[in-house]
Amino acid sequence: MAITALPPDTATDIARVTEALGMITPRWNVRILLALSARPMRYSDLAAKVSWLHDGQLHPKVKALCDAGLVERTEHSARHVTYGNTERGTALLPVLPVIVSWAEEHLEKADHPLRAIEHIEDSLTLLTRRHAAAILWVLKTHQEVSGRTLARLVMPHSDWTNIYPPLRQLVDDALVNTEGKGRPYRLSASGDGLGPVFSALSAWAAGQPLHEAASHPVWGSPHAGPAPKPWVSSLSRTAPGTPLPTRAPEVAPATWQSRELFSHATTTGPKAALPAGGPRR
Repeated sequence: MAITALPPDTATDIARVTEALGMITPRWNVRILLALSARPMRYSDLAAKVSWLHDGQLHPKVKALCDAGLVERTEHSARHVTYGNTERGTALLPVLPVIVSWAEEHLEKADHPLRAIEHIEDSLTLLTRRHAAAILWVLKTHQEVSGRTLARLVMPHSDWTNIYPPLRQLVDDALVNTEGKGRPYRLSASGDGLGPVFSALSAWAAGQPLHEAASHPVWGSPHAGPAPKPWVSSLSRTAPGTPLPTRAPEVAPATWQSRELFSHATTTGPKAALPAGGPRR
């Protein structure tokens, strides 16, 4: 994605966050990382954790996560191979409650309680739309921007009218507002509320500790907001007394409980759009 009209540091930051989102957004990737967060396990044990995936679906996803540096394959012997999260993959886990907190506050409400993993997946789908991160970044920096100016900054080597499909999608997703054709664009309350999410992703993508997120030059805030709400997964934990993966102190630790994350229907069809408030799921 060409964003060379933006300052080099900003362009690099957006590119890193976009790449990070591209690693974790593909369907089931977060669930696989969560399944491996308790301890390394054999492929057959991992397959049992995500039993709705056939081997032909699971294997390429695990390989992609290994290639991305989030999961590592350890060959103990010819017949004993395990998979586990790398330090990089483990460092990603504290970012997930931040995403859940944003989703609970800003996404449209479902007619039934949603699990944390569903909030995460719905949010990531919105944030990985083409050019979404760059557009939201520019609007956060400039407050109000015309479509032509957005095009010059986000896609300087394309016809400027190409900005409108992704921009209209962000308006439909309720992350961006405008008063009508020819009027400038600005972040909605939901779009502006993405500060903790983008700053946390930026810190993780840059290899910085999560507490550095508050000082992000665009999305950071000198005043810490409320801590993310506890959320649940369903991962089977190791024996009592085994420490959980280290989490940054600024982020409330996840409440890991059994049953919730993977006790879901295996149907993969999209959810119907809901009429009430917030960005669409």
